[in-house]
Amino acid sequence: QVHLVESGGGVVQTGGSLTLSCEVSGRSYSEYAMGWFRQRPGKEREFVAALKWNRGDTIHAESVKGRFTITRDHSKNTLDLHMMNLKREDTALYVCAAVAAGWGPWVENAARYDSWGQGTQVTVSS
Repeated sequence: QVHLVESGGGVVQTGGSLTLSCEVSGRSYSEYAMGWFRQRPGKEREFVAALKWNRGDTIHAESVKGRFTITRDHSKNTLDLHMMNLKREDTALYVCAAVAAGWGPWVENAARYDSWGQGTQVTVSS
């Protein structure tokens, strides 16, 4: 497992932008798949985006495609989520996750991940 610490959350107005970072540390994670999920009150944890650390392959949920972009920064060991044109329905606790596994459509399934951060809150106000 790896250790994950999120940052960058806050309050932003509708249409605004925000970048979240997830600092990754611990054992070698070059083969890891990493993802961002979000949790809204009363709702199940929802897939946002995922990235294969060593190759950079990405998948984005339909609800965020064209607005959010997942990237990784090798020099800082961070998994970043660049969010723009934010909507009120994007308000949630955003959580970073990781698993030592391959790659495929399964990355959208939260149950497949075994390392989780504590999350960072994003609130979009009108």
